Order: sequence, then C-alpha cells, then structure tokens
Amino acid sequence: MFDVAVIGAGPAGVLAALRAADLGARTALIARAGFGGMAENDGPVPVRVLAHAARLMRDLRQLNQYGINVSDPILDYSLLLSKVNEIVSDVCSHSSLREQLDALGVAIFERAGLVRFVDEHTLAAEDGLQLQANKIILCTGGVSRKLPIQGFELTSTHSDAWALASVPKSMLVVGAGATGAQVASIFNAFGTRVHLFEAGPRILATEDEDVSAAVAAAFRASGIAVRENFGTIESFEKVPSGVRMNFNKDNRREDIEATLAVVAVGWVANTESLNLSGAGIELDQRKFVKVNEYMQTSSPHVFAAGDITGQLMLVPQAIRGGFVAATNAVLGPSMPLGENRGPTGSFTEPEYAQVGLTEARAREGHEVIKAVVNFDSTTRTLIDGRKFGFCKLLADRQSSKILGCHVVGERAVDITQVAAVAIAAGMRVDALAQIPLAYPTYAAILVRAAIDASGKLGLETGWRTQTAPITVNSASATVSE
Repeated sequence: MFDVAVIGAGPAGVLAALRAADLGARTALIARAGFGGMAENDGPVPVRVLAHAARLMRDLRQLNQYGINVSDPILDYSLLLSKVNEIVSDVCSHSSLREQLDALGVAIFERAGLVRFVDEHTLAAEDGLQLQANKIILCTGGVSRKLPIQGFELTSTHSDAWALASVPKSMLVVGAGATGAQVASIFNAFGTRVHLFEAGPRILATEDEDVSAAVAAAFRASGIAVRENFGTIESFEKVPSGVRMNFNKDNRREDIEATLAVVAVGWVANTESLNLSGAGIELDQRKFVKVNEYMQTSSPHVFAAGDITGQLMLVPQAIRGGFVAATNAVLGPSMPLGENRGPTGSFTEPEYAQVGLTEARAREGHEVIKAVVNFDSTTRTLIDGRKFGFCKLLADRQSSKILGCHVVGERAVDITQVAAVAIAAGMRVDALAQIPLAYPTYAAILVRAAIDASGKLGLETGWRTQTAPITVNSASATVSE
C-alpha cells in the first residue's frame, strides 16, 4: 500500500510525485508511456526544436542584409527529425527531476499503459500492474477534441503533424488557437502551403485583440491563407491529392483540398479509460475533472492537476498544480492554488505573448492607461532587423499598477516574463520605468512603455536630460487612454 499514487508522468505528475515523496510519503508514479509525458515527448520540447529550425531558416534569409552571402537554405526534414529525437532523448536523460525522484525512493512504473480505478483505492494498468494507495493524484493530461463530422477519421491531430516523416505540400489547419497557429507557422516556414481556418471572428481568440490582428496580418504577409468566420464543416472526404474539406457559410457550400488536414479545435480531459465513476469522481460541465481550490476532487482522497482539470493548460501552471495537489494530499487541504499570474505565449513567427489582463478585460473594471511602443522605434530591434511588432502596457489610473502586458514580435515571450515579475511584485509603472535594464536589449522596450504610461499619469520617473523629460517619437510610440 502506497501513501500516494500519481497517475501520469508529465510536468504535473512528476512534480506531484516529487513533492509527495519530499514530504515523506511512500509514493508511486505511473506513466502510460515514457517519463516526461507530452511536454517532453510530444509537446513543448519537440515543438520548440521544430520552431527553432524554422527560425534558423528565417535568420539565414536575412544574412545578405548584413553583407554575408549564402545560398538559400534547403531543409533536410529527416535530419531535422533525427535532431528532434536526439534532443528529446537528451532532455529526458538529463532531467534532474528523475534523479531526485530516484533519490527519494519514488517507485516509477513506466510504459504501464492505460490505468483505471478498480475501486476507490485500487489502480490497475494495462501491463498487469495493480497497486493500492491511500491518496491518488490524477495527472493524465488531455487529448485533442474530436468532432462529430462525417469523414473526421481522415483528419490529423497536431501530434500527428509533429510526427510526419516529410513536409507536406499543402495543409489545412482547422482551429486558430495557440496550437493551430503554431502548426500553421512552423510548416509554412518549411515550405508547406498552409490554409488556416477559424470559425470565430479572429484567430488567437484568447489573446488581446491587437495581438490577434497583428499576428493575423503577419501570417497573411508570410503566405498563410487565413480565413476567419469560415462557417461550419459539413464533411471531410478522401481525394487523390489528400483530403477535401466541405464547408458551408450562409448557405453557400465551398470546399478546399490539401495533402493533410490538421484539426486543432480544443483539448479535452484524458479520462476515458480511468473509470472515474468507480472512485466517485465527478466531471464539470466541460467534462474536465472537477476540483476545488485545493485541487481536491469530489472524492476527498483523490486530487488532480494539469490539463485534466481544464484550468490554464500550460507547463508552468501544471507544475504549480502538481505541487499544490501533492501538498494537500499529504498534509491535508491547506494550500490553495491561488491566482495565476504567469505569462503565456507561443514561438510562432512572429512570436506573441501576454501576461495579466487583456485591454478589453481591463476596461471592465478599471480606468485604463495604455502605452504602446512599436518595435520599429527601439535600438535592439533596429540592429537585428526585427522591426515588426509592438509592446503594449496597461496600467490602472488610480493605483498606477500594471494590469497587463501584450507583445508581438521578436523575443515577445522573454519581454512578457519581465512584465510578469513586475505584476507579481505589485509594481507601479513609475517603479518599472526607473529600472535601468541593459542596453540595447529587447526587454528595454518594456521600460520605454512604462515611461510613456508614467508620463500620461503625471508620475516622475527620473528619466530627464538637463531639465526636459525624455520623450518618445509619437510616430512610433503612442500613449492613449
């Protein structure tokens, strides 16, 4: 009998097992496949390698602007896939977390297959493993949403796309959220003719509206055919060239063909095989595992963390959730998950990222001051020839505190991480404006935005030359309410 059994060895599961064992619990970690879960084997790690290759190709095409003459890059996709596998293996083998788990005596059962509840405290796996535990933590993640559409079996998931042995000539990507946009961006860089379809009015619907508009414009400029409000899909069918999608908009039927159709229209909890009813575990209205602020399910001895809960489905948040779930499983429900203030973003071309409130959400409860600094006005972006993009900073007029930051362009994710620290610390914009970040760097654009916002608020920042405050060229930076 184990004190704690964790199902799933992704970021949430690994941290949950590590925390439980560190608190002295006799812990088991059960992995359906390999250690690391989707994040290392089918998610951020391999995808970032592909995205890095795409960016290297972009950078090579820029070399002649700096007097470096090279021929056009040629992609050897098979060699790239070998590099992906090498890096994934390297990341897994060098994981310090695995070493810590071993040192703490965690029993790790890899490649156990699907796991199910036999009763409230007993688990059984496909490989014959059976064990009991006083407390159980569910970290089985999620899977791509399926649509009840004729011919849907002819489509591919984003995971299928990452596993392709060659670059397809053309591709339909249905769903322009973070995953769909990433698939479209990477394969467009590799030479695939990409059509990106979004049923809603804009791509990246969870991002700030200005971010969505800028990324859509950049995608179109790069050759991606972006179509919002495309209507409804009637069916998919096999054709000699690959797959045909038939769709309807305002009673007008259309169709489009491509070598491959990738559908990325959402993520659902991976619970089908668990037999949750056998342990009295309830799902919420969205069919994710229902948890309270302590990550505790409707069955008091069972906790859950990561994508299975339907909360913000990103690695840092999964890690935090796993830590909280394990703490409460061992010590009793005493540590709430708390508010998420982490940045989100994607390594598309261009990059985009955000932290805090979008402008629309901020205006619902605050009098907002907005400062926007464009990338074509800062030193580092001009040096690197990365002039597309902007940094938008939102502040509350009454408190002068930072409400949100939204960036499109080179190093967007890194820039918003600096803003995330400022927001977590409760900083006012004038305090951020006085931080002398290194020059010339990408993150310094954030200080420029803070200076502009402080000026609008009438706050002193100390950035003066003689007796006149430093100002920003209004043609390339704006401050508005």
